[in-house]
Amino acid sequence: MVAKAIDFYLPDQLNASRPPEKRGIRRDHVRMMVLDRATGKTKHDCFFHLPQYLQPGDLIILNNSRTIPAVLQAEWFRNKVQLRTKTEIRLARRRGDDIWEALIVENLVKKGDHFIFSPELSATVVGVKKNSPLNILEFTKTGSDLLNIIYKIGEPVRYEYIDQPWELDYYQTVFASHPGSVEMPSAGRAFSWELLFTLMRSGIGVDFIQLHTGLSYLLDDRWHQSPEENEEEYHISEKTMQRILETKAAGKRVIAVGTTVVRALESAAKLNNLSGITNLYINHQFSLKIADGIITGLHEPKASHLDMLSAFIPEKLLLRAYDQAIESNYLWHEFGDMNLII
Repeated sequence: MVAKAIDFYLPDQLNASRPPEKRGIRRDHVRMMVLDRATGKTKHDCFFHLPQYLQPGDLIILNNSRTIPAVLQAEWFRNKVQLRTKTEIRLARRRGDDIWEALIVENLVKKGDHFIFSPELSATVVGVKKNSPLNILEFTKTGSDLLNIIYKIGEPVRYEYIDQPWELDYYQTVFASHPGSVEMPSAGRAFSWELLFTLMRSGIGVDFIQLHTGLSYLLDDRWHQSPEENEEEYHISEKTMQRILETKAAGKRVIAVGTTVVRALESAAKLNNLSGITNLYINHQFSLKIADGIITGLHEPKASHLDMLSAFIPEKLLLRAYDQAIESNYLWHEFGDMNLII
C-alpha cells in the first residue's frame, strides 16, 4: 500500500530550530491546539493546561523509549586498506544485541567492509539490503556494553531545520528509561514531572509502553520509506494492557502520546501480541481499536504521520486545523508546539 500524501504549505519560519528551553520557556509551556474529533472545532491553549481537557478515569499512555546518539563517525577499511579517515554512519534500527541496520553515508559500501569507531569498538558489514541504502552491521560489542560506547561517542540525529547541534538531553523525554530510539519519540517531550503528577492528582491515569523509533529519513528523497518498510520494535507489559482494557471497559478514554504509541497499541490489538516488530500502516481506512485520542506534535507536509491522524479525524477537518495553526504561528517538529485530538 502506498501512503497517501496529505500536502500543505509550511513556511520555513515555523520550523522550530531550538528547544523551548532555549527560547525562554519551560518544556511544558509550549502551545497546544485542541482539536475536537467530532466537530473539527479548535481551541488554543498552553500544554500545561492539558488536565483541563481530560476526565478522571482517562488513561494517558507514553512511550518511555530513550533516544540514543545514533550518528557515529568511523574510519573505513576494506581488506585492511583504509579508504576514509572519517565516514558518517547513522544507526537505523536494532536487529539484535550486536546487529544494527545502518545508513553508511558513502557510495559503494561492500559486504566485509570494516569500520573502526574507537579503540574499543568496530563493526563489519555483514549484509547489504536490496533496494535500500541501508546496510547490516555486526558490532564487536553487545547489549549494554555496545550502548554505553554509543552514548560516549555518538551524536543525536539532527535534520536541516535544526540549525546547530544540541546536547542529547534536549532529545530526551523526562521519563525516558529504555534505550533504543534512533529519533526522539517527540510527542512526550512537552511533559514535565510536575505535569504528570498534576494529571495523576486529577484522577487521570499515566502508564508506559516502549516503541523504539527507527531512522525516518535516509538523506536522499529517492529512498523514501513507506510505513510498511519502517519496521519498529515494541513492547507492552501485560499489566499495562490490562489497565488499558479496564479503562475502555469503564467507558473512559485511552489517550496515546504520539504516533509511536498509537502504532504499538494498535499493533498489539491487530497482531494479538504484546511484543514484537511492527510495520503497521494506519490511515483514514483504519478502524482504531484502542486509541481514543492522541497527543502529538505538528507534522510536516506529506508525512505518513498525517495519514495516521486521519484515522482520528477526517482529513478535511485536519487540514483546516493545520491552516489555523499556520496562521497562528504554531511551531513544527520535535522542538515545536503540541496538538491534542480528542
